Amino acid sequence: MFAIAFPAIDPVIFHIGSSFAVRWYAVAYIAGLVGGLWYMRWLVTRPPALMTRTHVEDFFLWALLGVILGGRLGYVLFYKPAYYFSHISEVIRTWEGGMSFHGGLLGVTLAIILYARHAKINMWYLADGVACAVPIGLGLGRLANFINGELWGRIAPDVPWAMVFPNGGPVPRHPSQLYQAMLEGVVLFIILHLLWRNERIRSRPGILTGAFWIGYGVFRMVGELFREPDNFLGFLIGGATMGQLLSIPMVLFGVFAVWRARSTSPVA
Repeated sequence: MFAIAFPAIDPVIFHIGSSFAVRWYAVAYIAGLVGGLWYMRWLVTRPPALMTRTHVEDFFLWALLGVILGGRLGYVLFYKPAYYFSHISEVIRTWEGGMSFHGGLLGVTLAIILYARHAKINMWYLADGVACAVPIGLGLGRLANFINGELWGRIAPDVPWAMVFPNGGPVPRHPSQLYQAMLEGVVLFIILHLLWRNERIRSRPGILTGAFWIGYGVFRMVGELFREPDNFLGFLIGGATMGQLLSIPMVLFGVFAVWRARSTSPVA
């Protein structure tokens, strides 16, 4: 079976002393958040401009907490509840890995609701800006997954670009992390940016949020067709993976968000 050699990039960029390591995964998280912050600061300067750059900067900490707390709790509850309920002390060990995007999304959603009430700004407008920025972090995060040699794809003996991952056994597999980086990162970012350029869409807060939920949900379900399911879960209802099942309500909520926004009056 033919396979492309996996580019063995060290997950650790450099060490500080003997106990602290700077990893690509951490850098991807930071770069995604900072890149999203910069992009949102630019977005809010265009009409209808219902919030300021200062609002975006203030919201950054709320979003950071939402991502970390929601992502970790989502992983604990959605993927390995029995294990963590028996090992409560390990719940806080985020440095050992284990984050859920769907959990992080719920955490950020809660942060959006709370901050919008706190700052007295349009919740859906804030959500639209966040939705447009999130694919930056998604794309970088998937690239970090690839560098770590984790979340590899299903066996693909006849695919010319298949790779043998260090911890994935001796068989060639889909580099599904790269598929997801392209779909959830690059393609979704472009789609949302093109929609954002339409001022009529921007004037109806919620459409971009709905488009993100629909787009991510669909792309995640497609990407999961090539990704090996977690070995402690395997295939679930109807042969679906946990990622696919969690994406179904995302698509449904996205449809609702678009319908709600289109049925309301535009903002000025």
